[in-house]
Amino acid sequence: MSRILIVEDEERISSFVAKGLRAEGFTPTVVADGLTGLDYALTGEFDLMILDIGLPGIDGFSVLERVSKDRPALPVIVLTARDSVTDTVTALEGGAADYMSKPFRFGELLARVRLRLRAPSGGQPLAENLASGTVRLNLRSRRAHVGQDEVELSAREFALAEVLLVNRGQVLSREQLLSQVWGYDFDPGSNIVDVYIGYLRKKLGTEFVATVRGMGYRVE
Repeated sequence: MSRILIVEDEERISSFVAKGLRAEGFTPTVVADGLTGLDYALTGEFDLMILDIGLPGIDGFSVLERVSKDRPALPVIVLTARDSVTDTVTALEGGAADYMSKPFRFGELLARVRLRLRAPSGGQPLAENLASGTVRLNLRSRRAHVGQDEVELSAREFALAEVLLVNRGQVLSREQLLSQVWGYDFDPGSNIVDVYIGYLRKKLGTEFVATVRGMGYRVE
């Protein structure tokens, strides 16, 4: 069971991320300031860190600098409202394994967490493709193919297909898909999951995802 350190000062977001990770079998620990986050990260007790940049105490860039120097094997995913190219480049060149800007979809964050945890010692991932039958997604280029043909998916369609493929063989309820793909502002009464499943079937083939009556959807 992987242990994940979440360094985030906005309680609504840290609670949302921790709840989602716990539901997926991870063991999250939340701290709300940079100094405490750095202390925890340097203990060596965590397998991955999710790090905000705008933190009280010391900012995320300073935390990242120390962690990269003293715990270089710890993969760090930066999750921040700062989405400039300068910030992204600074974080990646500073040692972050990945960078996501807010608002974000939990499903995409989860996929990136799993991808980084499969990487040896926080380095390059072992695999960046997800596949089922003739459907293949490349997580790095964000491209989808059916057989040899590239298929254009919207960002939301790609995220939904990604979550289904990451959890291949498992039945995912509409509520799980809403939470993971549409994020913490989703409407639990919405039928938007069914609508987007229809979009995926049109683009990726009707056999791509099966309906499990009364339970949800599954990709084999």
